Amino acid sequence: MVCLDLDRTTIYSPAALDLRCPDSDAPRLLCVEIHDGAPRSFMTEAAADAFRALQDTAVVVPTTTRTPAQLARVHLPGSPARYAIASNGGHVLVDGEIDAGWSATVRSRLAGCAPPAEVETHMRAHSGAFVLRLRTAAGLFCYAVVERAALPSGWVEELSAWCAPRGWTVSLQGRKVYAVPAGLTKSAAAAEVLDRCGGTTLLAAGDSLLDADLLDAAHLAIRPAHGELAATGFARPHLAVTVATGVAAGAELLAWLSDRVAAATRPGPGGQALREARQR
Repeated sequence: MVCLDLDRTTIYSPAALDLRCPDSDAPRLLCVEIHDGAPRSFMTEAAADAFRALQDTAVVVPTTTRTPAQLARVHLPGSPARYAIASNGGHVLVDGEIDAGWSATVRSRLAGCAPPAEVETHMRAHSGAFVLRLRTAAGLFCYAVVERAALPSGWVEELSAWCAPRGWTVSLQGRKVYAVPAGLTKSAAAAEVLDRCGGTTLLAAGDSLLDADLLDAAHLAIRPAHGELAATGFARPHLAVTVATGVAAGAELLAWLSDRVAAATRPGPGGQALREARQR
């Protein structure tokens, strides 16, 4: 099974494309998301081909912090995914529908955490003009869109200190500050889907701090050479890093994953080597 973070890992907004070449040499792009009538997310054609190849040999699970409604706007190449993970692990979708059983499990896991309304109220009370928008997503976690240049020194750290004893974690990722219950993780949802699939091997890709637990849980993983994990120097023995950045990194990491899965499914010791990779 392969869990793929979406934004800035598999798909890219215009601002994240990072095309480091003359316009005449730019790759052709496939639009995979329309929002408010405008194109919002893209893949290269090479990435789309690698994605389809990956679907031929593995259970591919889009795994995102987007809510189910936000995820529904994304139309990836190939057949619709049987499983998807949304809301940072808060929702498992089966054939596009929210799985009620997993939602109940998540509610149980978060029972000891402060409710999102309490966290949002605190964030509003301690925000200022630097906070452009503040939302509670899917009734599960909170995020603020901030003006980075105006973000007061120590504000994120103070919020983190307030959240920690209430069972929440805080991270700054680009222009967003996320406050997330500690038990709300992509890795827990990935383990659930892997079990349902009867799988034994997990591969994963992601670029952000909220992907770290998923990459740690995988047998093999890859991250792009951009994003918050790159900025912190996130490294693991079983983790590869792309050479490229931006949308080209998406194509590179999908091809890398496709190659690893293809090798593991060929007769011979490849599959066992993949399963043992994380233990080495």
